[in-house]
Amino acid sequence: MNASLTLSARAYRIAVSVFFFVAGLTFASWASRIPDIKTKLQLSEAVLGGVLFALPVGQLVSLPISGWLISRFGSRQLIIGAAILYPLTLILLSITASALQLVFALFFFGLWANLVNIAMNTQAVGVEKLYGRSIMASFHGLWSIACFSGAAIGGLFVSAGITPLIHFSIICLLTALLVFGAYKYTLPNNFDANSSQPLFVKPDKQILLLGLIAFCCMICEGAMADWSGVYFQKVVQARAAFTAIGYVAFTGAMAVGRFLGDWMVTKFGVKRILQVSGVLITTGLMIVVLFPVIYTATTGCLLIGVGVSCVVPLVFGLAGKTAKMPPGLALAAVSSISFLGFLLGPPLIGFVAQAASLRWSFTIIAFLGLGTSILAGKVKS
Repeated sequence: MNASLTLSARAYRIAVSVFFFVAGLTFASWASRIPDIKTKLQLSEAVLGGVLFALPVGQLVSLPISGWLISRFGSRQLIIGAAILYPLTLILLSITASALQLVFALFFFGLWANLVNIAMNTQAVGVEKLYGRSIMASFHGLWSIACFSGAAIGGLFVSAGITPLIHFSIICLLTALLVFGAYKYTLPNNFDANSSQPLFVKPDKQILLLGLIAFCCMICEGAMADWSGVYFQKVVQARAAFTAIGYVAFTGAMAVGRFLGDWMVTKFGVKRILQVSGVLITTGLMIVVLFPVIYTATTGCLLIGVGVSCVVPLVFGLAGKTAKMPPGLALAAVSSISFLGFLLGPPLIGFVAQAASLRWSFTIIAFLGLGTSILAGKVKS
C-alpha cells in the first residue's frame, strides 16, 4: 500500500465488515421473499428460472468495468455508492406487477450487487495486508451472518403477514444507517487506485482455475439462494412459516464455517479445505434430494452451508494476492467466471424442474458441486 493510513487496522476491519453485513442482509432479504413474489405474480418454475436469469446478467454486465473503476478511482467511492443503491432496489422488486418488471428490477439488483462485491473484497484484501495474516474468511463470515439474519427476519415477516414492501423498506432504512456510520472508516482511495490501469488485463492460468473452482461452488450457492424456499414449499411441503428454514440452516452453517475458515486453512492447507468442501456440498445436496423430509432436508442444507463456506473467501484471497494483476482486476476476473454459476444455475434448475422435477434439478447441481474438489487438486499452495 502506498497510502498514509491514519486509522488503526482494527477500525478499517470493522468498517469493511459493515459493508459485508449490508450486502448479505440485502441479498438474503430478497431471497427470503422469492416464494411470495412468485405466488404474487403467478409464475411457473420455468418462468421463475428465466426471470432469475436477470440478476446474474446484471452482475456480469458490471464485471468488465468494476475492476477498472476500482483500479482507476479506488474502491472507497464505489463501495459507498453501490451500498446505497443495492438495498434501495429491493423497493423496486417489491412493487413489480409483472414478470417483465421483475426482470428489469433484478438486472439492476445484480448490477449493484456486483459493484458492492468487488469493492468490498478489494477493501478486504487491503485490510488483510495490514494484518499480515489470513482474515478473508471472517469478512465473508459477516456476510453469512447477515444472510442468516436476513433469512430469519424474512421468515418472521412472512409468518406475521408483513408485505415485501414494508419488509424491504425496513431493510433499506437499517442498511442506510449502517453505511453512513461506516463509510468514513473505509480504506482511502489511493491504496488501490492507479489512473494508468488498462481496462482489461488477460488473466493467467491460476486465476482461471480459481474462477472455475468458484464457479462450481457458486452454482450450488445460487441454487440454495434462489430455489431452497421453493424446494421446501413444493417438494418438502413445509408449512408457510418454514419454507425459509432450509436457507436459514444453509446460511447459519456457512457463517460458522467461515469464522472457522482461517484457522482451518492454517491447520490443513488451502487445497485440503477446498477438496473437502466439494464433497460436503455434494453430500448435502444428495441428502436433500433423497430424503425430502423437513428434518433431513434441513440437515442436508447444513452440510451444503459448511461445504460452501470457505470456497469463495479462499479463492478471492488467493486471487487478491496475485502479483500479475491489480487486486481489483484479479477479483473481477475470478468473479466473472464464478458468477457464470449464478447465471446458469437458476434457469437450469427451472427448466429441468419444468421438464422433470425439482429433485432432478438439485441432483444435477450436486454433481456440478463436486467439481470444486476435482479442480482444487490443481491449486498451487
